[in-house]
Amino acid sequence: MEIFPPRLRTVLKEWEIQALVLVSLSLQIILFVMGSKRKCWTSDKLSVIMWIAYLSADWSATVSLSVLSNNAGSIGDKKIDPKFVITAFWAPFFLLHLGGPDTITAYSLEDNELWWWHSLTLAIQVGVAVYVFLTAWTRTALNFLAIPMFIPGIIKIWERVWVLRSASSAIFKASMLPPPDPGPNYARYMEEYSSKKEEGFDVKAGKFSEAQVVGEISLTAPENVMISDAATLQDAYMFYMTFKQLFADLILSIQDKVNSQSFFQKASCEEAFKVIEVELGFMFDVFFTKAFLVYSLNGCLLRLISFSSTVVVLLVFLTMDNHAFSTADIIITYVLLVGAIFLEIYAVLLLVTSDWTLLWLSKHKNSVRWSNTMGQYNLIQYCLKEKPTKYTFIQKFFCMSELLEKLRYQDSAEVSIVLKNLIFEQLQKKSEFAKDLKACKELCACRGDQVLKNAKCQDCIKKEQSEAEEKSVESVEEEFDQSILLWHIATNLCYHYDWNTSPNSIKIPNCEASKLLSDYMLYLLVMRPFMLPNGIGQIRFQDTKSVCVGDHARIILLKVSTEVPPSKVKGDRSKSVLFEGRRLAKPLQCLEIEKKWELVSHVWVEMLCYAANKCRWNHHAQQLTRDGELISHVWLLLAHFGITEQFQISKAHARAKLIVH
Repeated sequence: MEIFPPRLRTVLKEWEIQALVLVSLSLQIILFVMGSKRKCWTSDKLSVIMWIAYLSADWSATVSLSVLSNNAGSIGDKKIDPKFVITAFWAPFFLLHLGGPDTITAYSLEDNELWWWHSLTLAIQVGVAVYVFLTAWTRTALNFLAIPMFIPGIIKIWERVWVLRSASSAIFKASMLPPPDPGPNYARYMEEYSSKKEEGFDVKAGKFSEAQVVGEISLTAPENVMISDAATLQDAYMFYMTFKQLFADLILSIQDKVNSQSFFQKASCEEAFKVIEVELGFMFDVFFTKAFLVYSLNGCLLRLISFSSTVVVLLVFLTMDNHAFSTADIIITYVLLVGAIFLEIYAVLLLVTSDWTLLWLSKHKNSVRWSNTMGQYNLIQYCLKEKPTKYTFIQKFFCMSELLEKLRYQDSAEVSIVLKNLIFEQLQKKSEFAKDLKACKELCACRGDQVLKNAKCQDCIKKEQSEAEEKSVESVEEEFDQSILLWHIATNLCYHYDWNTSPNSIKIPNCEASKLLSDYMLYLLVMRPFMLPNGIGQIRFQDTKSVCVGDHARIILLKVSTEVPPSKVKGDRSKSVLFEGRRLAKPLQCLEIEKKWELVSHVWVEMLCYAANKCRWNHHAQQLTRDGELISHVWLLLAHFGITEQFQISKAHARAKLIVH
């Protein structure tokens, strides 16, 4: 039985390759434009479109080459049709498309790890294109014109493979390893030792220490002092060249620590976060674009060769006699040539206005690097909002119901300067104690307990204050995901109570910052659990939200007596921590309002820092494709302040010397 009528099949066969080539070019344009904006958006819809375009781009180019190869195989001893000659001329363009745009080489870090698979696949496609080209060879002008078009196609493919390989974890790490150091010549030392001993000298092995030079960092002033952001670009690039080792699990030196601390302890909050933002932008370019190659002398030369070849082919094609080909095929050929040139020009424009170029030219126009937003998720609001009564069959079939439910209640908020100042000031104070490896480890292990212990050391006039601090310390000693939920519930209840009793009180800076951080940490627990330490956070969240239902959930919670610990009533069957959170909120309400919100905000900052240090570098790097997360900015800021375990703390380099008496 024929599904498609013969006439439709004829039309599809005749226009199949033409449709595929136009689809392939369209996908390249989408990737070029969207790829350049990828590191500063937070939209899930745009991410889905980008993902579909990324997968479809390679698929359309590969299928197109397969169709051309199939057409070439059916020729045999027949006379070569002019239509096949011109469609075979399109084969190099598919290689150009397989090479991909400069703005995106990898959708995720896993693509970099599979560079060998990409290289094998692309090598096969080059072979297919060459096969099509040789099959269509009739010694016509168009055949000869296809030769220079292979140059940009092969260049693009080589660039993509080279960049994917360079960004893979093993190669990226190897590129930053210092040259092998065999150390002092032990054999020669022992030979001299034995010789002196045989001569009758009293020989001893002593130590000679070469002191390590440690001083404050010296920053070079930008050449163009009229450009305000030139200094930021230079500072960010200098720190990027050093701290990119964090993205390879390498250890930094004590000199790196001192240099970074001396800069960031003197910098303002706004300046520090700007440097971090540009620094992470450089890291995004290295892992997910061709920037590492393109913004180099070799990259510029390759780009010049590629652009020149395409322009020459277009000019020659304009002067050729094309009467043997159909008008539609000629138009498509022009579209391919003009499209290739347009994409090259667009790439050059991006090159000129990029941070890499502006770094050297000190010419900056305030381009967007980070949307300055943070995810928000509120348990109480989640429970109070109206939920969909049912999901479609498709959503259930693809197991998307739970994901869509989470996305529905996800929100975002601006990372205010007040919040940045709060984080920056806390880290600045902590960095003063990061003097050795032991102190760094202790600071990295703090998850709110240090703040609460410091508060407990202060004189407490009221009994309720002592009770609040005692219960608070217990709450941060639980599993980390449990601590997040406990403090999230307590923060929201306190915020709601203050808003009802004294609306002006929530205007306290620490109050608003606490609310933002509370909702952000729950957002990480629900939407980005891989960025937090391992635990059963998802189970606790599900059990807790199942208890928190009804229009008067907050009012009921505020009135419920928690004299008996909830764990003694419900046992270990349910992982809900709703009433434990209420139990924490009640004594907090007895504190003075300013002290309360100062305490709560500092606890949240410490918990955020703990989570940032526990998150693996690859998770931080992967989130750069979604505008980056606040937790990643804090992670890098912590490292710059020296609050990290990835430093090699050593006082000097020592080597043995002979002491002859």
